[in-house]
Amino acid sequence: MAKLYFKYGAMGSSKSAQALITKFNYEEQGMSVWLIKPSTDTRDGADLVKSRIGLAQKAQVITPGENLTEAYHKSGRKDVIISDESQFFTPEQIDELRDLVDDENIPVLCFGLRTDFRTRFFPGSMRLMELADSITEIKTVCACGAKATVNARMDARGRIVTEGEQVLLGGNDRYVAMCHRCWRRAIAAQQGGHTA
Repeated sequence: MAKLYFKYGAMGSSKSAQALITKFNYEEQGMSVWLIKPSTDTRDGADLVKSRIGLAQKAQVITPGENLTEAYHKSGRKDVIISDESQFFTPEQIDELRDLVDDENIPVLCFGLRTDFRTRFFPGSMRLMELADSITEIKTVCACGAKATVNARMDARGRIVTEGEQVLLGGNDRYVAMCHRCWRRAIAAQQGGHTA
């Protein structure tokens, strides 16, 4: 029985690398993979899934209004669907992925962020948390050595940003994975408050 998987982690936790390694593993077994990504993610090129360690593959770009069920049928029958940056899909598109699991008996593996720089769910991630059969955290560490859970957005001066649009593309130049305690302490220190 196929399942809907959500594999999430903070920035720098190797989500894209794991998506591409998973694709390779399926293909090595002779299976066909439909690799997709939302059009919102243009950081490494519109149709490229690229990891920080240098792995890269072309993917089909999905726009916010596109129906994933229809797009899947147009792409030709595949054995598995792998999605990178899944947090940028709409809740309706996550529903469509769920339908593909149920109706086509095809596994769908979604990789992405759970929350934004304010620790709020992305709409696509929230829907994945509601619908996924399997939810796995891909762990990474804060500079203090604790598990990182926050995607701290940094400004040009290296200060943590706590307001702004939910989506602002960037990598190591813009985001730092931190534990919640270090994130709160850094914000308090910026505001001149206590850091206890």
